[in-house]
Amino acid sequence: MKNIFRHPDKSVAAKLIIAIGLLMVFLSFIFWYAILAKQEKDVMSIAIRYGGSFVNFTKDSIRLSMLDFRRDETQRTLETLSTPEGVRKVRIFNHEGKIIFTSEKIPEQFVDKNSVSCRGCHADPGKSSAVLQAPQKWSVYKDERGFRTLHVVDEILNEPACSTAACHFHSPDQKVLGFVDAQLSLAFLDEATLRQKLALTAYVVIFVLAVSLFLILIIYKIVSKPVSGLVYGMEKVASGDFNYSVPIKSDDEMGVLARTFNSMLNDMKIARAEREKWTQTLEDEIAKKTEEIQKTHASLVQTEKLASLGRMAAGVAHEINNPLTGVVTFAYLLKKRFPPDSSEAQDLNIIIEQAERCSKIIKNLLTFARATPSEKGKVNINDILNRTIFMVRNQVKFHHIKFDIHLENYPFTIIGDPSQFQQIFLNMFINSADAMNKRGKITVATRKIAENGKPYVELEFTDEGCGIREEDLPKLFEPFFTTKPAGKGTGLGLSVSHGIVKHLGGYIAVKSTVGKGTSFFVRLPLMEEVK
Repeated sequence: MKNIFRHPDKSVAAKLIIAIGLLMVFLSFIFWYAILAKQEKDVMSIAIRYGGSFVNFTKDSIRLSMLDFRRDETQRTLETLSTPEGVRKVRIFNHEGKIIFTSEKIPEQFVDKNSVSCRGCHADPGKSSAVLQAPQKWSVYKDERGFRTLHVVDEILNEPACSTAACHFHSPDQKVLGFVDAQLSLAFLDEATLRQKLALTAYVVIFVLAVSLFLILIIYKIVSKPVSGLVYGMEKVASGDFNYSVPIKSDDEMGVLARTFNSMLNDMKIARAEREKWTQTLEDEIAKKTEEIQKTHASLVQTEKLASLGRMAAGVAHEINNPLTGVVTFAYLLKKRFPPDSSEAQDLNIIIEQAERCSKIIKNLLTFARATPSEKGKVNINDILNRTIFMVRNQVKFHHIKFDIHLENYPFTIIGDPSQFQQIFLNMFINSADAMNKRGKITVATRKIAENGKPYVELEFTDEGCGIREEDLPKLFEPFFTTKPAGKGTGLGLSVSHGIVKHLGGYIAVKSTVGKGTSFFVRLPLMEEVK
């Protein structure tokens, strides 16, 4: 049990005990405070009724002596009333605050204008005689010993027996003849209240401590001890002992948890046996899968290469191959009919030259499509880019596309396979043409940059197409992901290009605005010059 509060932030039982304990303390405090407040209210209510009764008794005691105008008897009566314990003083004063009778040994001439004797009826006794609508007849203050004193004030009304007496000169219109105030000590009530407060506080503290003790025992028995058994079982399992079993001692949630834990141990034992079985052949399986992945990657590279070639070759074959043979044949036949220096022969030479140009384009396409082993060497990026542009700009897909070329005059020398670079550039051009629906402008630029102190060539391919949505940008280089309609893309072009560029130590960056166009920036490390 002593371990429960050693690390309370790591113990469910400690958290429960602390939470419930704080709740009990809070509720007990509210209960304690409510009882004390109710007790104080009841005590003051009794004290006020007692004060009012005392003042009425005083008025009844002096009524006859005042009617007969026996001042000595009235004074003795007040002195007699002040003799009981708790009665501090009794006074009678008129409207001007002048004390007529008092039980004090050292009498005062006037009452304190700031006391309830004056301010109970008048808002500002020193300046105005205006009377409050709801007079206050009592107040409580603390005396020099720190005990409370109840100050009660009540008026002496003008009775018919007083106004008609021959010895009095009060007119019947005067309703109030004077006032009686009494100051009664509440020391005995304060002492009794204090004793009750102390007793109540002690009862509440004992109650909280007793309930807390039983709470700790109950939570330890029901929660902490079963949880400790589960923790011990987990530690045994973590150390490798899968034969340990947590004892089940109840059918409640803790028992269900223990049974579930034991079932999990059994499943782990079975899984461990299967894992040990698979470990024996794991290395062979990894080697086999690695070889399959390498073959698959090579196939994907070739597949995208052939797919790009197929899209280009379809247009070339349709536009050039069918009429090419007839054009060349008839051009040579017609050339024989004219003298070599004639204008007709020169025109025919132009026809033959253009036909040979078409033949060269077809030859480049076939060279690119041929699956040859990768041969790395020094290549000039601008030369490969120019050859690729020459190969595509006269194809049907690019008839209505303008190339804006800005190649920096610098020997961008890179170690790599020319066919792979050509594959990257061709894929960029095809994607740009598809994005622009075969109409628009493609901007091609090369420039030398430095990054982290190393030289790079940056190739920019910018189109005026539909752009790429922001949520699609992170998935651009994933295999088989494409934004093109079904049947117009394999989703491998950018993935393969990204793999080639990354293998060479570079990367591809993308900037796109929907509706305005897309820019691809291919950065490749340059071969550093030997100084």
